[in-house]
Amino acid sequence: MVASAVVKNTRRLVPLLGVAYLFNNLDRTSVGIAALQMNEAIGLSATQFGWGAGILFFSYCLLEVPSNMMMYRVGARRWLARIMITWGLAAAATAFAVGPYSFYAIRLLLGVFESGFFPGVIWYISIWFPAQSRTGVLAWFMTATPASSLIGNPLSASLLRMDGVWGLAGWQWMFLIEGLPACLLGGLCLVLLADTPVKASWLTPPERDALLDELAKEKHDKVKTDLWAAIRDVRVLMLTSISFAFTVASYGIGIWLPLILKSHNLNNMQIGWLSAAPYFFVTIGSLFWARLVDCKGQKIYNLVAALMLGAIGLVFSVAFTSFIPALICMTLALIGTISARTVLYTIPQSFLTGPAAAGGIAFINSIGAFGAFVGPYMVGFLKDWTGSFHIGMIGMAIILIVATGVACSLRLVVTYNDDAPA
Repeated sequence: MVASAVVKNTRRLVPLLGVAYLFNNLDRTSVGIAALQMNEAIGLSATQFGWGAGILFFSYCLLEVPSNMMMYRVGARRWLARIMITWGLAAAATAFAVGPYSFYAIRLLLGVFESGFFPGVIWYISIWFPAQSRTGVLAWFMTATPASSLIGNPLSASLLRMDGVWGLAGWQWMFLIEGLPACLLGGLCLVLLADTPVKASWLTPPERDALLDELAKEKHDKVKTDLWAAIRDVRVLMLTSISFAFTVASYGIGIWLPLILKSHNLNNMQIGWLSAAPYFFVTIGSLFWARLVDCKGQKIYNLVAALMLGAIGLVFSVAFTSFIPALICMTLALIGTISARTVLYTIPQSFLTGPAAAGGIAFINSIGAFGAFVGPYMVGFLKDWTGSFHIGMIGMAIILIVATGVACSLRLVVTYNDDAPA
């Protein structure tokens, strides 16, 4: 009965949440494609663009924990819908930026409205799926990260061709067309989601009871239920620092990849397709890695390996003058950082429950998400300073190497049962 409930929950919840997360990532990172036209149109330097691309994470980070605690109180269905509708409006409003300060203000507002979505879904999944199926479910949900670039970069580049339609620039159409669907998805959340398995109309009573019994057994073994105790837990703090590191790298690469390719004298459509290509392999690689963890366990060792792959890919990406070998190395780096993200978020659920899980996961993501500001800004600042992207790549590699050391140390504080195979 538990297996049947998991299948039904997957079919009901994961497609909607996955598509929403795809647009969530698209509305954050498509700014890299928009920059091909927008930077010149509204007068942004590389440093200003890097600042604006990452500034949404100031407000995002500050409001992650309050947003998740509010979700815990009012229910995920209504709160996730509110998040999607408001972020969709803010993302579309980026079309009306007229200079660096309006660009900063809209991106900051986008962070306010987005806050809580990702950690909210991670917590939401933890109350619908038992531990043995959670890594695979998270992997399918998180394929939205590479898929947003795989699909979104060519789409965004195509939308730039709408330049001049009804008096709007191509980059303005891009923000409008890619931002507003989140509002529709928010409406679907109100119709299709339920707050807990108890309210799931798509489960039969035996399926519901079996699932609740399984989840209750897991909850009985967890030790942290208080939010502040969870935030002070050394394991949470270590996971937070690791989350920061791989976010620096994944966003540092993702936001700047279109402009890195532009430096090789490619046109916008070539950039759109080439910047999407790595994410095809990232999608396959991250699903394979999650399947491996589901079958074999050893989460911490796999986390270490993923972080090391990210660092090695970044180091070797600067060794080539031809963009194809460098792009292959950046693809390896993205496989490592995005797979690390999937593995990491299965670890806190092994020792947190209730409000501690909701708030603790939000805390990990909120501080970690600050890396999404640091990565793009650091690469842009170093590009203006040195005239090259190479120093930025090396800087991100060093951050990943430090995180690898922290991940190795997790073995000292996470018990064997926390890291056992599913």
